[in-house]
Amino acid sequence: MHRVSQGGWKSSGPRLWAAVRGLPHTLRADLWTVARDPLPRMRWLGRLPHGHVVLAAVLMGWLNADRYKVDFGPFAVTTVVTLAVLQSGAVVLALSRPVPAWWLSTIALFLVRNVGGVKTSHDALWSWSIPGIALHALVLFLLALRVRPRIAAEALGFSLLAAVAALAFLGPVPDPSLLPGAAPPVLASSAQDVTVLQDAVTFTAAVVLGAALRGRRVARHQLVEQEVLTAGERARRTLLEERNRIARELHDVVAHHMSVISIQAQVAPHLVKDPTDELKENLAGIRGSAVEALTELRRVLGVLRSEEALADGVRHTPQPTLGRLDELVGAVRGAGLRVTTEITGEPRPLSPGVELSAFRIVQEALSNALRHAPGAEVRVALGYRSGGLTIRVANTAPDRPAPPSQGAGHGLLGMHERTTMLGGELATGPTPDGGYEVTAILPAQAAQPADPREPAP
Repeated sequence: MHRVSQGGWKSSGPRLWAAVRGLPHTLRADLWTVARDPLPRMRWLGRLPHGHVVLAAVLMGWLNADRYKVDFGPFAVTTVVTLAVLQSGAVVLALSRPVPAWWLSTIALFLVRNVGGVKTSHDALWSWSIPGIALHALVLFLLALRVRPRIAAEALGFSLLAAVAALAFLGPVPDPSLLPGAAPPVLASSAQDVTVLQDAVTFTAAVVLGAALRGRRVARHQLVEQEVLTAGERARRTLLEERNRIARELHDVVAHHMSVISIQAQVAPHLVKDPTDELKENLAGIRGSAVEALTELRRVLGVLRSEEALADGVRHTPQPTLGRLDELVGAVRGAGLRVTTEITGEPRPLSPGVELSAFRIVQEALSNALRHAPGAEVRVALGYRSGGLTIRVANTAPDRPAPPSQGAGHGLLGMHERTTMLGGELATGPTPDGGYEVTAILPAQAAQPADPREPAP
C-alpha cells in the first residue's frame, strides 16, 4: 500500500506542476477577452429583465454619486461623475460583454477606494460603498450567467484580491477622538477582516446564484436538444420501418412475376412443334436469367422480413389489389364507420405496384378516419383516367371526441412514400367543414428512375 501511495504521489506530481505552469495561460484565455456574449432573452418576460438591470444601474449610480460627494467633497464633481458612470456603465456593458464589464467594474472599485479623500474614509466596515458593492455583485452575477463556472470562480478570486488590495493601500484613518462614533484603533485589524469577509460573502453569493441559474438553463437547453434529436430519430426509424414494409410487399409482387416468367420460359418449348435449337437456347437463357434474378432478389430483399413476422401462411398470401376494395369497405363498415364508394371512368387492371399502393392508400385513409373521426361519414372515390388513377378519401367532422392517440403512426408517411415511389402526387389536410381529406394521383405505370448517363432536357 505504501508503494502504491508513493507511486500515486509521483505520478500526480508532474500533472500538478504542469497545471500550475499552465495557470497563467488559462487565466489569460479565460479573462483576457472582449468576446460578445449577450444576455439571452427570456421565454416569457422577453427583454424586461434587461430593462430592470439598466434601471438598477442608474439608481445605484445615483446613490453612488451622492455617497461620493460626502467622501470627495463638493468640489470634486468630475471625479464623482466619472467613478459613478464607470461603475454603473459596467453593469450595462455586462448585458453584452460580461468579461470586459467585470474588468471595468473591478478597476473602478479599486480606484474608488484609493483616490483622493477616500483614503481617509472612516467607514471601515466595508472596503467600498454599499451601492458600489451591489453594482459589482450584479456584474459578477451577470458574468456567471453566461460563462463557465471556472471563469466565474476566477473572476470571483480576482474580485476578492481587489478587496484585500483596496484595504492594504488605505491611508491611516483619522484620530478616533476627532471622529465621533469611529471604531477604536485596536479594532482596525478586526474591522478589515470583517470587511473582507462581508465582501467575500456578497460576491460569492452573486456568483453561486448566477452559476446555478446558468446550469439550469444549460440543462434545459440540452434537454430540448435531446428531445429534438429523439424526435428526429423516431421519425427516421418510422420512415425506415415503412420503407421496409413497402419493400417487402414489392418483393412479393416482383418475385411472383419473376416466377411466372421462369415457368413460362420453361413451358414455352413444349408448346411449339419442333422448336429449333436456337429457340430452346434463348428460352433456356430467359429462364436462367429469371431464376438468377429471382434468387438475387430473394437474397437481397428477403432479409427485410422480420424474424418475428407473420406465420408462413400469411406471409405468402397474395398482395391485395383494388379488386378487394369491396371487402375492405365491408370490414370498415362492420367496425361502425359509414362508408360510401364511387368509381368513375372505366375500371381496368393497373400495374401490380400501382394496384398495391392504391389499395394501401385507401386502407390507411379509412383506418385514420376510423381512429381519429369516430361517427363520421367517409366517401371513397376512385377515378380511372387515361394516364392513371385518382384516389380521394374524405370524411366529415366527427360527432364525438376521438380517443387519445397511442403515438406517431405510419399512415400519412406510408401514403407519401408510396406516392413518391410511383412518381405520383399526394395532398392531405383538413376540410372547411371540420373533416379530413386525402387525395392521391397515381400514374398507370410506376415512374422509371432517370438514367444518370442521359443528359438533362
